[in-house]
Amino acid sequence: MISPDNTRDFDLHAFKRPVGALATYYLISSLAFLPVFPIVWLFRMFKYWTLEYEFDDEGIAMKWGVLWRREILLTYPRIQDIHLTRGIVQRWMNLADVSIQTAGGSAAPEMVIEGAPDPEGLRDALYLRMRGVNQTASQDAAVRSESDSDQVLALLTEIRDLLRNQSS
Repeated sequence: MISPDNTRDFDLHAFKRPVGALATYYLISSLAFLPVFPIVWLFRMFKYWTLEYEFDDEGIAMKWGVLWRREILLTYPRIQDIHLTRGIVQRWMNLADVSIQTAGGSAAPEMVIEGAPDPEGLRDALYLRMRGVNQTASQDAAVRSESDSDQVLALLTEIRDLLRNQSS
């Protein structure tokens, strides 16, 4: 859904688990590895069954795994860029990989979110959070700078007045 200011409305807090179409995509893509299909499909399904997302005011958490539990935490200020990637089967199923890159120096994305119900909306919501955090930080720095300048000006004015009083 697009709001009047041309941005998509996406409820980050409601997105906790991937959509069901991701399990179907895992099945179809596992068929490409026909000789070892059961093993590949089983590993992907374990990931699907255990995959969890959590979006809060500070960042994103992604967790999955059965025997080896993996967890990735990203804060919004660390996010540098967000990409959508869709293969032909993903486009057919209205799926996409939302790749989140940080300034860590690696060419690979730090996190890949799979199975979002609205990948474009997710990307737009993350961009707004990313920019909002950056704008808030710069605004806070500007306010601190102004208050520091005001304090310095008040101190200099007081010194000037003291010097004038002593010379009189």
